[in-house]
Amino acid sequence: MRVLAIDPGPLQTGYALMNGLEVERFGIEKNPTILAFLCSCGGDGRYPDLMAYEMVSCFGMPVGAEVFDTCVWIGRFIERFMAESKPVFRRDVKHHLCNSAKAKDGNIRQAIIDKYPPIGGGKTPQIGTKAQPGPLFGITSHVWPAIGVGLTVQGL
Repeated sequence: MRVLAIDPGPLQTGYALMNGLEVERFGIEKNPTILAFLCSCGGDGRYPDLMAYEMVSCFGMPVGAEVFDTCVWIGRFIERFMAESKPVFRRDVKHHLCNSAKAKDGNIRQAIIDKYPPIGGGKTPQIGTKAQPGPLFGITSHVWPAIGVGLTVQGL
């Protein structure tokens, strides 16, 4: 299954275009750029089967304008995407990857790394080095949660 996994934000969004464990394309773009990308997803004529996005959830605390702006962008992304879309909650990613609701970002990142083969160079061969890149080479900040969403929705 080809999945576009996104970690939406109020101004920019992290994304990973995944086919199973393979991360075909990834990045962090301004939200209007993501909207344009959703019309031509993949760029190779093959449209993803599913868009999975990290959905905002309530923790019982007041939230600011950024959370509401993110919700508006999620709605715009869903509207623009031409296939099925599915919300994935952070707690589901934590349970799926770490088997714990108490998992932190570092735990999730390590669980993602552990799913990939250590074929690159350096201290973390799943990420690798410029000379010997691993399958996760170049992944940064908001792309990690997007990959977590993609793995969760695929059950990997």
